[in-house]
Amino acid sequence: MQKKKLADSIKIVLKEIGEDPNREGLLKTPERVAKSMDYLTNGYGINPSEILKKAMFKEQYNQMVLVKDIEMYSMCEHHMLPFFGKAHVAYIPNGHIVGLSKIPRVVDVFSRRLQVQERLTDQIKDCIQETLNPKGVAVVIEAQHLCMQMRGVQKQHSSTTSSAFSGLFLRDEKTRAEFMNLIT
Repeated sequence: MQKKKLADSIKIVLKEIGEDPNREGLLKTPERVAKSMDYLTNGYGINPSEILKKAMFKEQYNQMVLVKDIEMYSMCEHHMLPFFGKAHVAYIPNGHIVGLSKIPRVVDVFSRRLQVQERLTDQIKDCIQETLNPKGVAVVIEAQHLCMQMRGVQKQHSSTTSSAFSGLFLRDEKTRAEFMNLIT
């Protein structure tokens, strides 16, 4: 990302909304916004599969592994406003387990891209499924969207839940029910 070019664009935005980019409080705002955008969208430069591959271990454990209540922050691709909440991710190993911290890292990588919640949910599931080849993956994300709360419909207490399942979580109702019970 070219931070200088982005900062120059932010100056133009400030002028277009009726602000004076030379006002004392706004002098460094373009640079701060550029740095912020660089951080908030740094998921484009990271391969989440590589994160998982670096911490895969052979293990014959074959029960559900669940990491729940993973804090998640992203930006809506439609309005570039934040959405945030919790992700719950489970998988059933198939000869390999992964370091537990790697699952939240995968959530972070996909979250730090312009997103829609539905795609984010699928990307997390697909990455874990394709990299670990487990017997199944389950992902549920519960999030609040500022594009719905601050503007538009303005429903401050609304939240959105999305889910994605593969393997046993998709085919076996008892396995899916166990997962859903554990995250509530």
